[in-house]
Amino acid sequence: MRLRNVRGSRETIAESEYCIKDYEGHKGKWKELFGNDNPIMIEIGMGKGTFIMEMARTNPDINYVGIEKYSSVLVRALEKRTNEPELRNLLFIRMDAEFIEDAFSKDEVAGIYLNFSDPWPKDRHSGRRLTSPKFLSRYDNILAKDGLITFKTDNVSLFDFSLESAKESGWTIVNETRDLHGSVYNEGNIMTEYEKKFSELGNKICRMVISRHF
Repeated sequence: MRLRNVRGSRETIAESEYCIKDYEGHKGKWKELFGNDNPIMIEIGMGKGTFIMEMARTNPDINYVGIEKYSSVLVRALEKRTNEPELRNLLFIRMDAEFIEDAFSKDEVAGIYLNFSDPWPKDRHSGRRLTSPKFLSRYDNILAKDGLITFKTDNVSLFDFSLESAKESGWTIVNETRDLHGSVYNEGNIMTEYEKKFSELGNKICRMVISRHF
């Protein structure tokens, strides 16, 4: 995936009060950072922040942390976030998902959203997929026992892989659909930027919700 470099993005991120730089220092202390005991939900690979910002607006009693590894993308989310200072339940981290256990401690996360993740189509790169067994194991180490992972994609091959990966890793498929917008699960669904784009092209959206201890 080619990303256009945004001049000054790293400097903007470094100066922003909404982006947590010392995430390792906040491991196990996110509720202190938010100043309440509300549950914490995270989105890994949040892109420009459309989904997680709407989630934060809709659910003021839930804390959200958006995670994005590309500075040129994260800076766009920060621009939006800066215009809504009243959203006190939303923070960002610039990091690669492979270090997720460095940012959160056991049972600290109430739920995880994976939206339109990079499919890494080549077999030799399957371990980089955010729904691979390796990543599911990492999530298991930070997710509360009753926590859920919600995954959306328009890539059928990635969805098939993700279902098998979850089953092989001992996760329970709580629900699944290959046509989210035409299913009962679409009620209350908040679309991402890619979801809107792909839906307009006629692509069906696949979604699964999985649990470790359902």
